[in-house]
Amino acid sequence: MLIPVILSGGAGTRLWPVSREGHPKPFMKLADGESLLQKTYKRAAAVAEGGEILTVTNRDYYFMSKDEFDRDGVAKRHTGIYLLEPMGRNTAPAVALAALHVAERHGRDAIMLILAADHLIKDQPGFALAVIKAAELAQQNQLVTFGIVPTAPETGFGYIEAGETFGPGQRVIRFVEKPDKATAEEYLAAGNFLWNSGMFCLKAGVILDELAHHAPQVAEASNACWATLRDQSASGITMLEIPSESFAKVPDISIDYAIMERATNVAVIPASFGWSDIGSWTAISELAEPDQDNNRATGTAVFVDTANTFVQSEDRLVAAVGLDNLLIIDTPDALLVAHADKVQDVKQVVARLKSQDHEAYKLHRTVARPWGTYTVLEQGTNFKIKRIEVRPRRKLSLQMHHHRSEHWIVVSGIAKVTNGDEEMFVRANESTYIPAGCSHRLENPGMLDLVMIEVQSGEYLGEDDIVRFNDQYGRACT
Repeated sequence: MLIPVILSGGAGTRLWPVSREGHPKPFMKLADGESLLQKTYKRAAAVAEGGEILTVTNRDYYFMSKDEFDRDGVAKRHTGIYLLEPMGRNTAPAVALAALHVAERHGRDAIMLILAADHLIKDQPGFALAVIKAAELAQQNQLVTFGIVPTAPETGFGYIEAGETFGPGQRVIRFVEKPDKATAEEYLAAGNFLWNSGMFCLKAGVILDELAHHAPQVAEASNACWATLRDQSASGITMLEIPSESFAKVPDISIDYAIMERATNVAVIPASFGWSDIGSWTAISELAEPDQDNNRATGTAVFVDTANTFVQSEDRLVAAVGLDNLLIIDTPDALLVAHADKVQDVKQVVARLKSQDHEAYKLHRTVARPWGTYTVLEQGTNFKIKRIEVRPRRKLSLQMHHHRSEHWIVVSGIAKVTNGDEEMFVRANESTYIPAGCSHRLENPGMLDLVMIEVQSGEYLGEDDIVRFNDQYGRACT
Protein backbone atom coordinates (compact mmCIF):
# COMPACT_ATOMS: atom_id res chain seq x y z
CA MET A 1 0.00 0.00 0.00
CA LEU A 2 1.34 3.42 -0.99
CA ILE A 3 -0.23 6.53 0.53
CA PRO A 4 0.70 9.91 -0.97
CA VAL A 5 1.24 12.58 1.70
CA ILE A 6 1.18 16.13 0.36
CA LEU A 7 2.86 18.82 2.42
CA SER A 8 1.22 22.14 1.60
CA GLY A 9 2.78 24.80 3.77
CA GLY A 10 5.08 27.76 3.06
CA ALA A 11 4.01 31.16 1.80
CA GLY A 12 6.39 31.25 -1.20
CA THR A 13 7.60 34.78 -0.48
CA ARG A 14 9.99 34.78 -3.46
CA LEU A 15 6.93 34.62 -5.75
CA TRP A 16 5.25 37.75 -4.41
CA PRO A 17 3.04 39.51 -5.52
CA VAL A 18 1.19 36.45 -6.89
CA SER A 19 1.98 34.24 -3.90
CA ARG A 20 0.84 35.78 -0.61
CA GLU A 21 0.28 34.54 2.91
CA GLY A 22 -3.48 34.26 2.40
CA HIS A 23 -3.09 32.66 -1.04
CA PRO A 24 0.32 30.91 -1.10
CA LYS A 25 2.34 29.31 -3.87
CA PRO A 26 0.51 25.94 -4.08
CA PHE A 27 -2.64 27.79 -5.18
CA MET A 28 -0.91 29.80 -7.91
CA LYS A 29 -2.45 29.21 -11.32
CA LEU A 30 -0.03 28.45 -14.13
CA ALA A 31 -0.58 29.38 -17.76
CA ASP A 32 -2.70 26.26 -18.37
CA GLY A 33 -5.17 27.31 -15.66
CA GLU A 34 -4.16 24.62 -13.16
CA SER A 35 -2.68 25.36 -9.77
CA LEU A 36 0.49 23.68 -8.53
CA LEU A 37 -1.56 21.90 -5.85
CA GLN A 38 -4.05 20.65 -8.42
CA LYS A 39 -1.19 19.22 -10.48
CA THR A 40 0.24 17.59 -7.35
CA TYR A 41 -3.10 15.95 -6.55
CA LYS A 42 -3.34 14.54 -10.07
CA ARG A 43 0.25 13.27 -9.85
CA ALA A 44 -0.42 11.66 -6.48
CA ALA A 45 -3.66 10.08 -7.68
CA ALA A 46 -1.82 8.42 -10.58
CA VAL A 47 0.47 6.47 -8.21
CA ALA A 48 -1.69 6.02 -5.08
CA GLU A 49 -2.41 2.39 -4.24
CA GLY A 50 -4.52 2.72 -1.12
CA GLY A 51 -7.29 4.91 -2.47
CA GLU A 52 -6.29 7.74 -0.13
CA ILE A 53 -4.41 11.02 -0.37
CA LEU A 54 -3.37 12.71 2.86
CA THR A 55 -2.82 16.48 2.85
CA VAL A 56 -1.00 18.24 5.68
CA THR A 57 -1.80 21.94 5.52
CA ASN A 58 -2.70 25.00 7.55
CA ARG A 59 -6.22 25.19 8.94
CA ASP A 60 -6.81 28.36 6.93
CA TYR A 61 -6.09 26.57 3.64
CA TYR A 62 -8.42 23.61 4.15
CA PHE A 63 -11.30 24.79 1.98
CA MET A 64 -9.06 25.98 -0.84
CA SER A 65 -7.22 22.63 -0.71
CA LYS A 66 -10.46 20.68 -0.81
CA ASP A 67 -11.64 22.69 -3.83
CA GLU A 68 -8.43 21.76 -5.67
CA PHE A 69 -8.84 18.10 -4.62
CA ASP A 70 -12.39 18.05 -5.98
CA ARG A 71 -11.30 19.17 -9.46
CA ASP A 72 -10.67 16.77 -12.37
CA GLY A 73 -12.45 13.90 -10.64
CA VAL A 74 -9.66 13.17 -8.13
CA ALA A 75 -12.17 13.15 -5.27
CA LYS A 76 -14.33 10.59 -7.08
CA ARG A 77 -11.47 8.08 -7.23
CA HIS A 78 -9.70 8.75 -3.93
CA THR A 79 -10.52 9.62 -0.35
CA GLY A 80 -9.25 12.97 0.83
CA ILE A 81 -7.81 13.10 4.35
CA TYR A 82 -6.72 16.43 5.83
CA LEU A 83 -4.37 16.96 8.74
CA LEU A 84 -4.77 20.61 9.69
CA GLU A 85 -1.97 22.58 11.36
CA PRO A 86 -2.75 25.69 13.42
CA MET A 87 0.66 27.13 12.46
CA GLY A 88 3.73 26.17 10.47
CA ARG A 89 6.29 24.01 12.34
CA ASN A 90 8.40 22.84 9.37
CA THR A 91 8.43 19.41 7.72
CA ALA A 92 9.57 17.06 10.50
CA PRO A 93 6.43 17.55 12.65
CA ALA A 94 4.24 17.32 9.54
CA VAL A 95 5.84 14.02 8.48
CA ALA A 96 5.72 12.67 12.04
CA LEU A 97 2.00 13.31 12.44
CA ALA A 98 1.27 11.96 8.96
CA ALA A 99 3.21 8.78 9.83
CA LEU A 100 1.26 8.38 13.07
CA HIS A 101 -1.98 8.62 11.12
CA VAL A 102 -0.89 6.17 8.40
CA ALA A 103 0.50 3.68 10.93
CA GLU A 104 -2.69 3.75 12.97
CA ARG A 105 -4.96 3.45 9.94
CA HIS A 106 -2.97 1.06 7.72
CA GLY A 107 -0.16 -0.40 9.82
CA ARG A 108 3.51 0.42 10.23
CA ASP A 109 4.48 -1.24 6.94
CA ALA A 110 2.35 1.08 4.83
CA ILE A 111 4.54 3.18 2.53
CA MET A 112 4.26 6.96 2.47
CA LEU A 113 5.15 9.00 -0.60
CA ILE A 114 5.99 12.48 0.73
CA LEU A 115 5.37 15.18 -1.89
CA ALA A 116 5.60 18.96 -1.79
CA ALA A 117 2.51 20.79 -2.99
CA ASP A 118 4.44 23.41 -4.95
CA HIS A 119 6.62 21.33 -7.27
CA LEU A 120 6.16 20.91 -11.00
CA ILE A 121 6.95 17.62 -12.75
CA LYS A 122 6.57 17.47 -16.50
CA ASP A 123 7.23 13.75 -17.13
CA GLN A 124 4.48 11.87 -15.28
CA PRO A 125 5.43 8.39 -16.62
CA GLY A 126 9.04 9.01 -15.59
CA PHE A 127 7.88 10.09 -12.15
CA ALA A 128 5.69 6.99 -11.76
CA LEU A 129 8.64 4.75 -12.68
CA ALA A 130 10.84 6.48 -10.11
CA VAL A 131 8.14 5.94 -7.46
CA ILE A 132 8.07 2.21 -8.22
CA LYS A 133 11.86 2.05 -7.73
CA ALA A 134 11.64 4.05 -4.52
CA ALA A 135 8.88 1.83 -3.13
CA GLU A 136 11.07 -1.23 -3.78
CA LEU A 137 13.81 0.24 -1.59
CA ALA A 138 11.32 1.45 1.02
CA GLN A 139 10.13 -2.14 1.39
CA GLN A 140 13.69 -2.87 2.54
CA ASN A 141 13.31 -0.34 5.36
CA GLN A 142 15.26 2.37 3.53
CA LEU A 143 14.49 6.07 3.78
CA VAL A 144 14.36 6.91 0.10
CA THR A 145 14.74 10.34 -1.43
CA PHE A 146 14.57 11.46 -5.05
CA GLY A 147 17.68 13.15 -6.45
CA ILE A 148 17.36 15.19 -9.61
CA VAL A 149 20.19 14.81 -12.11
CA PRO A 150 21.55 18.38 -12.38
CA THR A 151 21.58 20.21 -15.68
CA ALA A 152 23.46 23.30 -14.48
CA PRO A 153 25.56 24.49 -11.51
CA GLU A 154 22.45 25.61 -9.58
CA THR A 155 23.10 27.49 -6.35
CA GLY A 156 19.46 27.61 -5.24
CA PHE A 157 19.15 23.89 -4.38
CA GLY A 158 20.68 21.60 -1.78
CA TYR A 159 22.62 18.61 -3.11
CA ILE A 160 22.91 14.88 -2.39
CA GLU A 161 26.19 13.04 -2.84
CA ALA A 162 25.33 9.59 -4.18
CA GLY A 163 27.51 6.56 -3.48
CA GLU A 164 27.52 2.91 -4.49
CA THR A 165 24.66 1.29 -6.35
CA PHE A 166 21.99 -0.14 -4.09
CA GLY A 167 19.16 -2.00 -5.84
CA PRO A 168 17.45 0.39 -8.27
CA GLY A 169 19.07 3.38 -6.57
CA GLN A 170 22.23 4.43 -4.77
CA ARG A 171 23.29 4.84 -1.17
CA VAL A 172 23.46 8.39 0.11
CA ILE A 173 26.89 9.54 1.29
CA ARG A 174 25.79 12.95 2.52
CA PHE A 175 23.46 15.89 2.09
CA VAL A 176 25.04 19.29 1.44
CA GLU A 177 23.65 22.80 1.75
CA LYS A 178 23.10 25.20 -1.13
CA PRO A 179 26.61 25.81 -2.55
CA ASP A 180 28.28 28.85 -4.03
CA LYS A 181 28.79 28.96 -7.82
CA ALA A 182 32.31 27.46 -7.77
CA THR A 183 31.26 24.56 -5.53
CA ALA A 184 28.16 23.91 -7.65
CA GLU A 185 30.38 23.69 -10.73
CA GLU A 186 32.59 21.15 -8.92
CA TYR A 187 29.50 19.08 -8.03
CA LEU A 188 28.32 19.14 -11.64
CA ALA A 189 31.75 18.04 -12.91
CA ALA A 190 31.99 15.23 -10.31
CA GLY A 191 28.91 13.53 -11.75
CA ASN A 192 27.67 11.92 -8.53
CA PHE A 193 25.89 14.92 -7.02
CA LEU A 194 22.12 15.32 -7.38
CA TRP A 195 19.73 18.12 -6.59
CA ASN A 196 17.77 17.45 -3.40
CA SER A 197 14.12 17.39 -4.49
CA GLY A 198 12.63 17.27 -0.98
CA MET A 199 10.45 14.25 -1.88
CA PHE A 200 10.64 10.97 0.03
CA CYS A 201 9.33 7.41 0.05
CA LEU A 202 9.40 5.42 3.30
CA LYS A 203 7.49 3.15 5.63
CA ALA A 204 5.44 4.85 8.32
CA GLY A 205 6.95 2.62 11.02
CA VAL A 206 10.52 3.16 9.85
CA ILE A 207 10.32 6.95 9.93
CA LEU A 208 8.68 6.83 13.38
CA ASP A 209 11.53 4.62 14.66
CA GLU A 210 14.14 6.94 13.14
CA LEU A 211 12.47 9.96 14.73
CA ALA A 212 12.50 8.24 18.12
CA HIS A 213 16.23 7.48 17.69
CA HIS A 214 17.58 10.66 16.06
CA ALA A 215 15.01 13.31 17.07
CA PRO A 216 13.38 12.11 20.31
CA GLN A 217 12.06 15.59 21.15
CA VAL A 218 10.17 15.69 17.86
CA ALA A 219 8.90 12.15 18.36
CA GLU A 220 7.74 12.71 21.94
CA ALA A 221 6.08 16.04 21.23
CA SER A 222 4.40 14.64 18.10
CA ASN A 223 3.04 11.66 20.05
CA ALA A 224 1.66 14.02 22.70
CA CYS A 225 0.16 16.18 19.97
CA TRP A 226 -1.41 13.13 18.30
CA ALA A 227 -3.11 12.18 21.56
CA THR A 228 -4.91 15.55 21.62
CA LEU A 229 -5.95 15.59 17.95
CA ARG A 230 -9.53 16.66 17.26
CA ASP A 231 -11.50 14.71 14.68
CA GLN A 232 -13.65 17.22 12.79
CA SER A 233 -14.71 14.76 10.07
CA ALA A 234 -18.03 15.35 8.36
CA SER A 235 -19.83 14.43 5.12
CA GLY A 236 -17.37 11.67 4.24
CA ILE A 237 -14.31 13.96 4.59
CA THR A 238 -11.70 13.01 7.22
CA MET A 239 -10.50 16.23 8.80
CA LEU A 240 -8.12 16.01 11.76
CA GLU A 241 -7.39 19.29 13.51
CA ILE A 242 -4.17 19.74 15.49
CA PRO A 243 -4.62 21.77 18.71
CA SER A 244 -2.45 24.89 18.91
CA GLU A 245 -1.23 24.36 22.47
CA SER A 246 0.29 20.93 21.91
CA PHE A 247 1.54 21.66 18.38
CA ALA A 248 3.45 24.73 19.55
CA LYS A 249 5.59 22.42 21.70
CA VAL A 250 6.82 20.37 18.73
CA PRO A 251 10.32 21.50 17.65
CA ASP A 252 10.39 23.57 14.46
CA ILE A 253 12.80 21.54 12.29
CA SER A 254 12.93 20.10 8.78
CA ILE A 255 12.87 16.37 8.10
CA ASP A 256 16.27 16.75 6.40
CA TYR A 257 17.95 18.09 9.55
CA ALA A 258 16.02 15.89 11.96
CA ILE A 259 16.45 12.55 10.16
CA MET A 260 17.79 12.37 6.62
CA GLU A 261 21.21 13.85 7.43
CA ARG A 262 21.62 11.60 10.50
CA ALA A 263 20.20 8.22 9.49
CA THR A 264 22.37 5.49 7.95
CA ASN A 265 19.62 3.70 6.00
CA VAL A 266 19.16 6.41 3.35
CA ALA A 267 19.01 5.73 -0.39
CA VAL A 268 18.43 7.95 -3.40
CA ILE A 269 16.72 7.36 -6.73
CA PRO A 270 18.45 9.46 -9.43
CA ALA A 271 15.75 10.93 -11.66
CA SER A 272 15.24 13.15 -14.69
CA PHE A 273 11.48 13.69 -14.90
CA GLY A 274 11.32 17.42 -15.57
CA TRP A 275 11.28 18.53 -11.93
CA SER A 276 11.17 22.13 -10.76
CA ASP A 277 10.47 23.46 -7.29
CA ILE A 278 9.08 26.71 -8.81
CA GLY A 279 11.09 28.56 -6.19
CA SER A 280 11.50 31.88 -7.98
CA TRP A 281 10.24 33.98 -10.86
CA THR A 282 13.09 32.62 -12.96
CA ALA A 283 11.54 29.15 -12.71
CA ILE A 284 8.12 30.55 -13.65
CA SER A 285 9.55 32.43 -16.62
CA GLU A 286 11.17 29.27 -17.99
CA LEU A 287 7.70 27.74 -18.42
CA ALA A 288 6.93 30.28 -21.18
CA GLU A 289 8.30 30.02 -24.73
CA PRO A 290 10.98 32.65 -25.55
CA ASP A 291 10.90 34.91 -28.59
CA GLN A 292 13.95 35.64 -30.75
CA ASP A 293 15.28 38.07 -28.11
CA ASN A 294 14.72 35.64 -25.24
CA ASN A 295 11.72 37.58 -23.97
CA ARG A 296 8.92 35.59 -22.39
CA ALA A 297 5.39 36.49 -21.35
CA THR A 298 2.36 35.12 -19.59
CA GLY A 299 -0.55 37.34 -20.51
CA THR A 300 -0.37 40.16 -23.06
CA ALA A 301 2.94 41.96 -23.55
CA VAL A 302 4.69 44.03 -26.22
CA PHE A 303 8.51 44.07 -26.36
CA VAL A 304 10.37 46.87 -28.15
CA ASP A 305 14.17 46.95 -28.16
CA THR A 306 14.03 44.59 -25.18
CA ALA A 307 15.81 41.31 -24.40
CA ASN A 308 15.93 38.61 -21.70
CA THR A 309 12.84 40.02 -20.01
CA PHE A 310 9.83 38.23 -18.52
CA VAL A 311 6.37 39.76 -18.14
CA GLN A 312 3.42 38.25 -16.29
CA SER A 313 0.22 40.25 -16.39
CA GLU A 314 -3.20 39.11 -15.24
CA ASP A 315 -5.52 41.79 -16.60
CA ARG A 316 -3.81 44.33 -18.81
CA LEU A 317 -1.30 44.90 -21.57
CA VAL A 318 2.29 45.53 -20.47
CA ALA A 319 4.72 47.26 -22.85
CA ALA A 320 8.48 46.94 -22.27
CA VAL A 321 10.78 49.37 -24.12
CA GLY A 322 14.58 49.40 -24.03
CA LEU A 323 14.91 46.85 -21.20
CA ASP A 324 17.25 43.95 -20.54
CA ASN A 325 17.20 41.14 -18.00
CA LEU A 326 14.15 42.30 -16.02
CA LEU A 327 11.13 40.64 -14.42
CA ILE A 328 7.80 42.49 -14.50
CA ILE A 329 4.96 40.90 -12.51
CA ASP A 330 1.69 42.82 -12.66
CA THR A 331 -1.31 42.05 -10.45
CA PRO A 332 -4.44 44.16 -9.82
CA ASP A 333 -3.05 45.72 -6.64
CA ALA A 334 0.74 45.33 -6.78
CA LEU A 335 3.53 45.55 -9.37
CA LEU A 336 6.96 43.94 -9.08
CA VAL A 337 9.86 45.13 -11.25
CA ALA A 338 13.11 43.30 -10.50
CA HIS A 339 16.46 42.57 -12.08
CA ALA A 340 16.60 38.89 -13.03
CA ASP A 341 19.79 38.43 -10.98
CA LYS A 342 17.95 39.52 -7.82
CA VAL A 343 15.01 37.11 -7.84
CA GLN A 344 16.00 35.61 -4.50
CA ASP A 345 15.67 39.05 -2.88
CA VAL A 346 11.93 39.40 -3.58
CA LYS A 347 11.30 37.88 -0.15
CA GLN A 348 12.82 41.04 1.34
CA VAL A 349 9.90 43.01 -0.13
CA VAL A 350 7.49 40.74 1.74
CA ALA A 351 9.46 41.14 4.96
CA ARG A 352 9.33 44.93 4.57
CA LEU A 353 5.57 44.91 3.89
CA LYS A 354 4.99 42.62 6.86
CA SER A 355 6.99 44.87 9.18
CA GLN A 356 4.79 47.77 8.03
CA ASP A 357 1.63 45.68 8.47
CA HIS A 358 0.77 46.41 4.84
CA GLU A 359 -2.12 44.25 3.67
CA ALA A 360 -0.37 43.40 0.37
CA TYR A 361 1.93 40.85 2.05
CA LYS A 362 -1.09 38.77 3.01
CA LEU A 363 -4.10 39.36 0.76
CA HIS A 364 -4.89 39.88 -2.89
CA ARG A 365 -7.61 42.21 -4.07
CA THR A 366 -9.61 39.00 -4.64
CA VAL A 367 -9.72 36.92 -1.44
CA ALA A 368 -10.81 33.29 -1.19
CA ARG A 369 -13.19 32.28 1.58
CA PRO A 370 -14.79 28.90 2.38
CA TRP A 371 -18.05 30.09 0.83
CA GLY A 372 -16.57 31.72 -2.30
CA THR A 373 -14.62 34.94 -2.95
CA TYR A 374 -14.76 38.67 -2.53
CA THR A 375 -12.98 41.30 -4.62
CA VAL A 376 -12.34 44.85 -3.45
CA LEU A 377 -13.38 47.03 -6.40
CA GLU A 378 -12.76 50.43 -4.85
CA GLN A 379 -12.19 51.97 -1.44
CA GLY A 380 -11.69 55.38 0.07
CA THR A 381 -12.42 57.39 3.19
CA ASN A 382 -15.40 55.78 4.96
CA PHE A 383 -16.42 53.51 2.05
CA LYS A 384 -15.47 50.22 0.40
CA ILE A 385 -17.09 48.47 -2.57
CA LYS A 386 -16.82 44.69 -2.99
CA ARG A 387 -17.90 42.10 -5.53
CA ILE A 388 -19.03 39.02 -3.60
CA GLU A 389 -19.47 35.58 -5.13
CA VAL A 390 -21.10 32.81 -3.07
CA ARG A 391 -20.99 29.25 -4.35
CA PRO A 392 -24.17 27.15 -4.57
CA ARG A 393 -25.49 25.87 -1.23
CA ARG A 394 -22.86 27.83 0.72
CA LYS A 395 -23.44 30.52 3.33
CA LEU A 396 -21.49 33.07 5.32
CA SER A 397 -21.37 33.04 9.08
CA LEU A 398 -24.10 34.67 11.17
CA GLN A 399 -22.23 37.85 12.06
CA MET A 400 -22.30 41.49 13.09
CA HIS A 401 -20.12 44.57 12.52
CA HIS A 402 -19.66 47.33 15.09
CA HIS A 403 -18.42 50.10 12.82
CA ARG A 404 -19.92 49.64 9.36
CA SER A 405 -23.26 49.29 7.61
CA GLU A 406 -23.65 47.32 4.36
CA HIS A 407 -25.85 47.71 1.31
CA TRP A 408 -26.23 44.52 -0.75
CA ILE A 409 -27.28 44.55 -4.43
CA VAL A 410 -27.80 41.17 -6.13
CA VAL A 411 -26.36 41.01 -9.66
CA SER A 412 -27.19 37.39 -10.49
CA GLY A 413 -28.58 34.39 -8.66
CA ILE A 414 -30.72 34.49 -5.56
CA ALA A 415 -29.73 35.42 -2.01
CA LYS A 416 -31.29 34.25 1.24
CA VAL A 417 -30.68 37.06 3.73
CA THR A 418 -30.98 37.03 7.49
CA ASN A 419 -31.28 40.62 8.71
CA GLY A 420 -31.87 40.76 12.45
CA ASP A 421 -35.04 38.76 13.14
CA GLU A 422 -36.15 38.88 9.50
CA GLU A 423 -35.42 36.37 6.72
CA MET A 424 -35.97 37.28 3.06
CA PHE A 425 -35.04 36.30 -0.48
CA VAL A 426 -33.31 38.94 -2.60
CA ARG A 427 -33.18 38.43 -6.38
CA ALA A 428 -31.29 40.03 -9.26
CA ASN A 429 -31.72 43.84 -9.40
CA GLU A 430 -33.01 43.88 -5.83
CA SER A 431 -31.18 45.09 -2.73
CA THR A 432 -31.24 45.20 1.07
CA TYR A 433 -29.59 47.25 3.79
CA ILE A 434 -27.75 45.92 6.89
CA PRO A 435 -27.25 48.57 9.60
CA ALA A 436 -24.21 48.52 11.88
CA GLY A 437 -24.74 46.41 14.99
CA CYS A 438 -27.34 44.16 13.32
CA SER A 439 -26.77 40.40 13.13
CA HIS A 440 -26.96 39.14 9.56
CA ARG A 441 -26.16 36.25 7.24
CA LEU A 442 -25.90 35.77 3.48
CA GLU A 443 -26.72 32.41 1.89
CA ASN A 444 -26.91 31.05 -1.65
CA PRO A 445 -29.83 28.58 -1.73
CA GLY A 446 -29.65 28.12 -5.49
CA MET A 447 -27.74 25.88 -7.92
CA LEU A 448 -25.86 28.73 -9.61
CA ASP A 449 -23.29 31.16 -8.23
CA LEU A 450 -24.68 34.16 -6.38
CA VAL A 451 -22.99 37.42 -7.45
CA MET A 452 -23.64 40.65 -5.59
CA ILE A 453 -22.16 44.07 -4.94
CA GLU A 454 -21.60 45.14 -1.35
CA VAL A 455 -21.20 48.82 -0.46
CA GLN A 456 -19.74 49.35 3.01
CA SER A 457 -20.01 52.67 4.87
CA GLY A 458 -18.48 53.55 8.21
CA GLU A 459 -15.58 55.05 10.10
CA TYR A 460 -13.67 51.72 10.22
CA LEU A 461 -13.83 49.13 7.42
CA GLY A 462 -11.18 46.61 8.46
CA GLU A 463 -11.81 42.89 7.95
CA ASP A 464 -11.31 42.33 11.67
CA ASP A 465 -14.50 44.24 12.51
CA ILE A 466 -16.54 41.06 12.65
CA VAL A 467 -18.32 39.21 15.45
CA ARG A 468 -19.33 35.67 14.47
CA PHE A 469 -22.24 34.02 16.26
CA ASN A 470 -22.46 30.86 14.17
CA ASP A 471 -20.20 29.44 11.46
CA GLN A 472 -20.39 26.13 9.61
CA TYR A 473 -16.68 26.28 8.65
CA GLY A 474 -15.28 26.04 12.18
CA ARG A 475 -14.02 29.61 12.42
CA ALA A 476 -13.97 31.20 15.85
CA CYS A 477 -17.31 32.43 17.16
CA THR A 478 -18.26 34.42 20.26
